[in-house]
Amino acid sequence: MTELLLTGRDLSPEDLDAVARAGRPVRPAPEALAAMARSRAVVESHLAAGRAVYGLTTGLGSRVTHSLPREVHGDFSRLTVRGRSHAVGPPMARGLVRAVMTVRLNGLLSAGAGADPALAEMLAALLNQGLHPVLPGIGSIGAGDLCVLAQLGRAVIGEGEIEVAGTRLPAEEALAKAGLNPLSLGPKDGLAICNASSYGTGLAALALVEAEALAESAQIAAALSMEGFRANPSPLDARAVGARPAPGQGAAAERLRALLAGGALLEPGAARRVQDPISLRCASQVHGALLTALDVTRAAIMPELNGAADNPLVLTDDDDILSTGNFHTPALALALEMLSQAVAQTGALAVSRTGALLLPRLSDLPLNLSPHGADRSGFAPLMKVAMALQQEIRHGAQPAPHDLRWSADGVEDDLTNGPLAAKKLREQLEKLRLVLSIELIVAAQAVDMAEIVTLGHGTAAVHRVVRGLVELLDDDRPLSGDIERLAEDGLASGRLNETVEAALQAG
Repeated sequence: MTELLLTGRDLSPEDLDAVARAGRPVRPAPEALAAMARSRAVVESHLAAGRAVYGLTTGLGSRVTHSLPREVHGDFSRLTVRGRSHAVGPPMARGLVRAVMTVRLNGLLSAGAGADPALAEMLAALLNQGLHPVLPGIGSIGAGDLCVLAQLGRAVIGEGEIEVAGTRLPAEEALAKAGLNPLSLGPKDGLAICNASSYGTGLAALALVEAEALAESAQIAAALSMEGFRANPSPLDARAVGARPAPGQGAAAERLRALLAGGALLEPGAARRVQDPISLRCASQVHGALLTALDVTRAAIMPELNGAADNPLVLTDDDDILSTGNFHTPALALALEMLSQAVAQTGALAVSRTGALLLPRLSDLPLNLSPHGADRSGFAPLMKVAMALQQEIRHGAQPAPHDLRWSADGVEDDLTNGPLAAKKLREQLEKLRLVLSIELIVAAQAVDMAEIVTLGHGTAAVHRVVRGLVELLDDDRPLSGDIERLAEDGLASGRLNETVEAALQAG
């Protein structure tokens, strides 16, 4: 893979995902490193002049009113890292660690931290050589990820542990084997690596990429259910959508029509019923709301990926350093909660569509889509699994609490819980992937039992993908493996979405 050039200004969630999951190498842009050097010079001039600067010549948190003696300036960064390395819990997965490192690296390159360029070069070297600090994931309340990122700071000074090719090693040993020397942090460097929202932002950006892919998968699953149900497509008519153009609804309806295009369902008189259950009739409304939530979340993530979220903030052109609140992420936390609610609605709709396909009075198909009659279970017990998954999705949609808790002697008196909002969203998405896999399996069975001759260009491709991974249910059999295989090899891999898009492009 080609190197990703990091400038501090144009990192996208998709770029971050490629570094995190696919191991794409990174390279700090030379001009960004030069900007860091100029920013660092401002820090050094303020230090030499003895100006009051938070975390540089003063203490941190409740000790902000205490001036630091000159003789401790050189050691204060190391103590800053050590004194905040308190995160607990299971270590983050490797992909998330890489995302956190990349977000912080890109933030440093925006040159607002006044950090030594050597810190950015070290993070890039760790990423490119596959050295991943062991980072526990519990310890941030969304007001800067101090206690989590401090563990990253420990790694660059040769303390803590680093995972290399699946093996955890003492950080100093791992660095030595890679030919790297631990950094000696200068003034403000410790605060620069800790005082950011890279953990919450990395979580959120990876969740956004997953959610956008699953939004398309939800459209695909709904379209196949419409085929199997022989649904009435009139709610997707552009005239109906235009009469009440709710945000996202038009785009969702247009995509569903595209997936069905070329099939018999869009021909006049093809629908069995004048009006279908809401789960089929209102797919574009609910999926449109999901698309809108995705847009809002992306808008909230981009400044976090590419802005200078540092406190204090170095303004190189003005030779100034300002105290800020840029580490605080309420807009991101609220956007994630909105997306979480939209994911729950989308999952609920998929479960209801699946149930509708199993009821003869609604679908005009055999009970539970079994070809053997009432002495077989067919897909009936599968609804218990679908509903159990949806309950977990619904539980994850409960808002992360934002109740006030004072800390740092009343100086740090607000929180956002952004990392928790992102974490529970990612857990919801794992469950949604399974829910959609269940719907796809049931919808493919309905298509086969309805003996539909002409599917849409998109839905025909969907059916082929499902049948390539899951056989027709002829007689009762365990379905756990089928569901998980489709979720992993069809949805998580991107194969389903990519195959359908290729079919639509081909016409």
